[in-house]
Amino acid sequence: MPAEKKYLLLQIRHNPEVCAEEYQCFLQHCGLAEAQLDVFNIYQHTEFSAEILQGYSALLVGGASEANVLEPEKYAFVTPAVALLKYCAAVSFPVFASCYGFQLAVLALDGAITDNSDCQETGTIPLTLSAAAATDPIFTGLPDQFKVVSVHQQSAVQLPAGCTLLASTTKCLHAFRLTDKPFWAFQFHPEVNRKILIERLTRYQEYYTKDARGLNEVLSSVVETPESNSLPQRFIQYLQAEPTVTI
Repeated sequence: MPAEKKYLLLQIRHNPEVCAEEYQCFLQHCGLAEAQLDVFNIYQHTEFSAEILQGYSALLVGGASEANVLEPEKYAFVTPAVALLKYCAAVSFPVFASCYGFQLAVLALDGAITDNSDCQETGTIPLTLSAAAATDPIFTGLPDQFKVVSVHQQSAVQLPAGCTLLASTTKCLHAFRLTDKPFWAFQFHPEVNRKILIERLTRYQEYYTKDARGLNEVLSSVVETPESNSLPQRFIQYLQAEPTVTI
C-alpha cells in the first residue's frame, strides 16, 4: 500500500492560540489527519529555501493578521517566501495559498499588491466566479456566486501574467490559478468558517474595525460559507487523483 501523501502548511502567525486555530482549520477543511499535515512557521524561521518542501506533496500557505507583504524590510520572511512560491510555480509543485499567501503568490508571479483602503473587505462578502471557474478542477460545480470569509487590507487589482482568473468582487481579485499548473491562490479564506471568523475578528478588532460598534456591525452580518469551505478538500482530492511533483 502506498504511503499517505503529506502536506506542509507555511504559517505566518506568532500568537500560539491563532497558530493552533489555523492548523485545525486546515486539517478540518482539507479532510486531513494530523499525521498528514506539518507546519513550518516563518516567524520562527526567517531564512529558508525550497528544501523545506522535501517529502511533501503540496504547500498550503495561510494568512497573517499583522504582517504586510509590502514591508519586506520589516518582515524578513517575505523575500524567501516569495522566492519559495516562485520556485513552486517554476517546477509545478502544488500550492494552495490563502489570504496573505495569495499576496505572496501575486508577488512571486511578478504581479503587484496595492495598499488601498478602498479595497478592504471584512466579514463574509459576495464573490462572483469567472467563466473559467466552470471548468477549473476545484471550482467546477460551484454556483456562480456565493459568500466567502474576507479579512484583508492589501489587495491585487490586476491578474499576474500567465494566470487564469477564477473569482473576484467588485473591488479586487479573489482567486486565480497559474494556468495549467496545480497552483491556486485565494485572497479570501477558504479554510475559515463563520465561528472562526467571529473569534478572529474579535481578537484582532483593532486591525480590522474602527471601534466596538464597527465590530458589532460586521459580526451581525456574517454567515456560513460552505461553498468556500469546500475548496481545500477539493484541492486535496484533485491531488489524490493526479500525479504530482515531488521534491
